[in-house]
Amino acid sequence: MTATDLDKGTIEKAYARWAPVYDIVFGAVFDRGRQAAIAAAERIGGRILEVGVGTGISLPHYRPDIKLTGVDLSLPMLRKARERVATQRLANVEALAVMDAERLGLADASFDVVVAQYVITTVPNPEATLDEFARVLKPGGEIVLVNHIGAETGLRRAFEQGFAPVARQLGWRPEFPWGRLTGWLDRAPTMRLIERRPMPPLGHFSLIRFGKDALAAAA
Repeated sequence: MTATDLDKGTIEKAYARWAPVYDIVFGAVFDRGRQAAIAAAERIGGRILEVGVGTGISLPHYRPDIKLTGVDLSLPMLRKARERVATQRLANVEALAVMDAERLGLADASFDVVVAQYVITTVPNPEATLDEFARVLKPGGEIVLVNHIGAETGLRRAFEQGFAPVARQLGWRPEFPWGRLTGWLDRAPTMRLIERRPMPPLGHFSLIRFGKDALAAAA
């Protein structure tokens, strides 16, 4: 592991610090991406797993017929989500649990959609995390991501590379290349890319949808 790699201890400490102010700092900035992810997930419906549910900021925006499960590595963030569910009486939230995205304690093929907003750049092993998403996803279901994708060239790439050590301490990886997702897809024969769409702010984020073959056996 290099000095600029992410590790779970750093991530937990970072998001414990973010928990009291996360909604204020990121609520409006990430709202368009969040709403796009919810809309994409609702087109499938059924049982939805939100990985990296955080403070539960998305939960009230799903239709009440959607059955929701939320998991997060950060207990302080998840406490905020539990408060939100109780205060807003979100009866469609079936469970909230502390869980490692790379080792989901959930059954194979148990969700119609897996949603991960601003998560893939915050985990130590994105490919292992995507493997877990595919494992718990039902055949015919979708993985819906909203995430920053790093620039391939130019000044933005140089900035992302230079900022990376600081960003690690804040809990994410700014220089994440699109090639990591396509590389994973090449090794995931039951999965396919459905959509990649630029999202605000500034188009530096993307809504990404992966579909699981309807005839696929449980991973």
